[in-house]
Amino acid sequence: MKRKQDIINKIHLIISVCIVIPMAFVYGFKPDLSFDMFLETVDEHNFYKAVMGLYLGFSTLWIMGVLKSNYLKTALITNIIFMLGLGCGRVLSILIDGIPTFGYVFGTIAELFLGFYGLWVLKQFNKNQ
Repeated sequence: MKRKQDIINKIHLIISVCIVIPMAFVYGFKPDLSFDMFLETVDEHNFYKAVMGLYLGFSTLWIMGVLKSNYLKTALITNIIFMLGLGCGRVLSILIDGIPTFGYVFGTIAELFLGFYGLWVLKQFNKNQ
């Protein structure tokens, strides 16, 4: 039973890490692979390397939450904020800018799902403490 609860509590963190780490490197080194972006200035490259660092930093915290129970609650909260922040930003863009390509629409749905799943897990986690 404990193992099943661990999977329920941590699966979205594992999924997040599996998506966010590769995307961090795409943002940092080859944004043109996934996006219609062609960085030209040092400032643009610097911005996307900073985003890469942010993504890798959060991923590190989520891995710590998966591996060490004393980091789990912090990992849950940061994952919720990260995913809902991205998802809400994308929803705002859809409302203001229009419908993006399928990959971005899918990303929006996935981020909102992971964020709301994290809220549900956090609620269960707080009940059990």
